Amino acid sequence: MHSIKVLDKEFEPYLSEKEIQEKINELAVQLNKDYAGKKPIFLSILNGSFLFTADLFKQITIEAEVCFIKLASYKGMTSSGNVITAIGLEANVTGRHIIIMEDIIDTGKTLHHYLPQLASSGPASVKIAVLLNKKEARQFSVNVDYTCFEIPNKFVVGYGLDYDGLGRNSKDIYQLK
Repeated sequence: MHSIKVLDKEFEPYLSEKEIQEKINELAVQLNKDYAGKKPIFLSILNGSFLFTADLFKQITIEAEVCFIKLASYKGMTSSGNVITAIGLEANVTGRHIIIMEDIIDTGKTLHHYLPQLASSGPASVKIAVLLNKKEARQFSVNVDYTCFEIPNKFVVGYGLDYDGLGRNSKDIYQLK
């Protein structure tokens, strides 16, 4: 892995594709076990979670569905402070087991604002699976049930994560130099 430049910022290697895929494999095994016979809905938060969700879902061997919603609170490298729902949930989640798929949870604001809305739809359960958990940055209480990596409070790009819309298309994850 080598350093990359996205817009005006330099990023150095942080997590390799191999490390990412190994953790996703472990998570898939756990979810297949935990949700056997439950037919969960994997609810992927766009845009960042699309690669994570796709790679994980390819390894899900139980009966399951996948849906996508778009929630946003970031502009550039900082949170805008507002959470918007750009694309809403179309599936009926009443009585269903939901696994929210997130690329990264840092402040927790996005999910903190969305979870009550989801709960009002009456799901049987809601669990959160995250690729990157940035606990040091947490400002809102969010219970993360499945974590691939705990990371420090550094800005990262690649593997679905972006800086102003760019940098998502790397198989590896890079951190700001």
